[in-house]
Amino acid sequence: MLLAIGVLLCAAGLALLVNLLGAGDYVMRRVTSRYLGSLPPGFAASKRGFRIYATLVLAVGLMCVGLSLVERALPLAAGLIVLGAVVFGIASVVAIAGEVETARRPKS
Repeated sequence: MLLAIGVLLCAAGLALLVNLLGAGDYVMRRVTSRYLGSLPPGFAASKRGFRIYATLVLAVGLMCVGLSLVERALPLAAGLIVLGAVVFGIASVVAIAGEVETARRPKS
């Protein structure tokens, strides 16, 4: 079950990252560039921000796949878990910095 979730998250992250069949543009248009209640669109409404958040989805997928493979292929599983965690950590820092930058930008 965890393997299926990981594969689906990896596929979704890659599809959004490379804008497969316009998926990224569709999600940006329909989800990330709209108001969320009283919150205005943030960093995810930009191309750079959207790519960072798609990378986060991919990283979570890699960690799920890695965790599902622990009993079958430990070295591969460990590599996927570490890779996913490192990518997630770096992308999180970039996303937080981008959100702060967006929030501090003067409103027009």
